[in-house]
Amino acid sequence: MSAVETQVKEAKPLLSKKDRKLMVDPLNDNNPITVQVLGICSALAVTTQLKPTMVMAISVMAVVVLSNFIISLMRNTIPSRIRIIVQLTVVSVLVILVDQILKAFVYDVSKQLSVFVGLIITNCIVMGRLEAFAMGNKPGPSILDGFGNSIGYAWIILAVAFCRELFGSGKLLGFQVIPDAVYEMGYVNNGLMLIPAGALFVIAIIIWIQRSLNTKLEEA
Repeated sequence: MSAVETQVKEAKPLLSKKDRKLMVDPLNDNNPITVQVLGICSALAVTTQLKPTMVMAISVMAVVVLSNFIISLMRNTIPSRIRIIVQLTVVSVLVILVDQILKAFVYDVSKQLSVFVGLIITNCIVMGRLEAFAMGNKPGPSILDGFGNSIGYAWIILAVAFCRELFGSGKLLGFQVIPDAVYEMGYVNNGLMLIPAGALFVIAIIIWIQRSLNTKLEEA
C-alpha cells in the first residue's frame, strides 16, 4: 500500500458521527417546528413573504448559535438557581444587537418584522437549546447543535413563506411569478395563504409528508 493510500485510509472525517448527528437530526428526525413543535408563533406570523422570513431565519440562527456558545463557555460558573436569568440576559443582549443591526442595514424589513425580532428572546427553540444542550456540553458541540437546530427551523419557515407568497400573491421575493395570462384565464390568488391559518395548513402538509417519508416519526 502506497504512502498516499495509507494517509487517505488514516484520514479522519472533518466531523465525527456524533457531531454530524447534531447538525443533521434537527433537519428532519428532530426538527424544532414539525417534531418538537417549537417556534410556531414566528412560523405563523412572519412567513407571508420570503424576504422578511429569510431575515428572521438568519436572526434566529445568529442568536441560537451565539447564545449556545456563550452559555456553554459559562456553564461551569453559572449557579443553578439563577441559570434561567443568566440565559435570558445573554439572549436579550444578542437580540438587542441583532435588532439594532437590522434597523441600521435593512430598516424596511425590520419594520415588517416588527415586534417579532424582540420576541426571539422568548423563542422556545433558543431557551430549549440552552437548557437542554449548552448547559451540559462544550462550546464546539454547542455551536453545532445551535447551527443544526436553527437550520432546521429556517428551512421550515422558508418553505412556508415560499408557499404563502407564491399562492397568496403570485410573487416570490416581491417579483411576480404567476404570469398575467394565468390570471386572465380565471386564476385567483388564494387569500387564505395571507392569514395565519394558511401557515397552519402548509405546516400540517409538511408534517404529513415528513411523517409519510420518515418511518422514525411514525410513533413520535
